[in-house]
Amino acid sequence: MAGIYIHIPFCKRKCHYCNFFSLASQKLKSPFLTALKQEISMNRDYLGGEPVNTLYFGGGTPSLCDPAMLQEVMEMTSFPDIGNTSPPDIGNTSPPDHRNTSPPDHRNTSPPDPSPQGEGRSPVPGFKSTSQGEGRNFFPNWREITLEINPDDVTKAYVVELQKTWFNRVSIGIQSFFEEDLKYLNRTHSAEQALRAVKLLQDAGYSNISIDLIYGIPTSNQARWQKNLDIAFSLDVPHISAYALTVEVKTPLAWMIERQKSAPVSDELQEQQFRWLIKEATANGYQQYEISNFCKPGHHALHNTNYWKGIPYLGLGPSAHSYNGSARRWNISNLSSYIDGMAKGQPVYEEEILSSEQKYNEYVMTSLRTMWGCNLKKISYELQITNYKLIMKRAASFVQQGWLTEHGGVFFLTDEGKLFADLIASELFVT
Repeated sequence: MAGIYIHIPFCKRKCHYCNFFSLASQKLKSPFLTALKQEISMNRDYLGGEPVNTLYFGGGTPSLCDPAMLQEVMEMTSFPDIGNTSPPDIGNTSPPDHRNTSPPDHRNTSPPDPSPQGEGRSPVPGFKSTSQGEGRNFFPNWREITLEINPDDVTKAYVVELQKTWFNRVSIGIQSFFEEDLKYLNRTHSAEQALRAVKLLQDAGYSNISIDLIYGIPTSNQARWQKNLDIAFSLDVPHISAYALTVEVKTPLAWMIERQKSAPVSDELQEQQFRWLIKEATANGYQQYEISNFCKPGHHALHNTNYWKGIPYLGLGPSAHSYNGSARRWNISNLSSYIDGMAKGQPVYEEEILSSEQKYNEYVMTSLRTMWGCNLKKISYELQITNYKLIMKRAASFVQQGWLTEHGGVFFLTDEGKLFADLIASELFVT
């Protein structure tokens, strides 16, 4: 089952740390949406008829768009000719255990069903769920439909409109519950707005909620990080994504640190807060199913899990990436050029056909980050890597260091190894 990612490139203002393609202006919103619809029409066959089970609106700030507008886009992406003909499964089952079997990449990778946004609610105007005996002539067979939301966009009026759409999962970019941290990051919301956003969505019946947090912020300390975690766990959301603050090149944060206008990022603080995050999340009943992602059992992010497991997906919008199993392509990171290209029927993207070595490297890089691990059978048989013995020798050295463990032919990172995930993966790469 494939996925679709839609990149909405608009923000109220740019966060200091962000290197994703976005613009602090909305003047091209209307022509962008026209171009996006054109791109959808031009890519109906990209996934080769593979049924789609996840849809993800990211950015940028998708919640700057009117929910009805997003619903219109959503309906265009639900291609009935590739098997999306039944109502979405809104059950909530536990994921399969892939530890002893062969596993089947934009922010941010298919195990569980998501929780419903609220059973019995009409997902679109005039629609009644199939359990009520009525429904539209067509409804997509999507199990997870996610919208990234900024807290300051969540008002009572916005939530009312959101309830008229098909979205059954929301991801809230909170980052911190402290004003000093938010100011350092140049976020547009306040700590109070973050708490209110979660409550408004929960009161409206949305149970499948994810919140983002950032650790290693120079304005933070251990006591403040503990308070952030305490608040997050008290909200009783089923999913938390927590990322280390990274200083990316060509971002305002990099510029300010270089000119000593901002406090630098401390590796020691990041390590300390990451270790504490794992400890506290586990104590509060969350699984660390990927290095930066924690969930209550059965609430893994389906869409992102598909990335990590190499499931094909179609990316739409400027800068969006796509993968069809044999090649990757990425749209130009320029909104005007994207709009012009779509108007001419000439999409502007680059594409790369992946070699077996590249597929192996990507598999190692993504699988090691997850609780399902890196499967030796897949490496040996499916990916057909010839220097298998050298790879195993290198892996064995990390086992001896206590950074990797092996069970049933699958390698897993230990908690200590998670601190060195990129290093370990790069040492296992082939060229």
